[in-house]
Amino acid sequence: MDTHLTAPSAHPGDSEAERKPASASSEAISRLSASLIGARAAAGLAETFKALGDLTRVRMLDALSRSELCVGDLAGLLGLTESAVSHQLRLLRSMRLVRSRRAGRMVMYMLDDDHILKLFRQGLDHVEESSGPTGANER
Repeated sequence: MDTHLTAPSAHPGDSEAERKPASASSEAISRLSASLIGARAAAGLAETFKALGDLTRVRMLDALSRSELCVGDLAGLLGLTESAVSHQLRLLRSMRLVRSRRAGRMVMYMLDDDHILKLFRQGLDHVEESSGPTGANER
């Protein structure tokens, strides 16, 4: 007696359409398609999240979310060289995540606007929601 099992063959009545996954109406898909962000906006958003994907930049944004700081203060606070901080600030400025202002001979850096602060805080809320509070103890 043969005890090997074989997969059932397709039934002769099966059509290609019957095997396709269920889908919403084409009208609903058209409305959804029209409401999706465009390629340019998607690329810009991806670049923003890419910039936020670096630990050093996240730490810099954290510090700048709390206070305006100059390059030297950021470097000392984060344990980085001024050159490394300047490099990261150039990138963050080009992404419009931070901006600067002159204060005499000093250049002070801050988050560019409230959108960046909200984005940063919501990201942190998301992390804390799933892993518990994060703080200075973890640094």
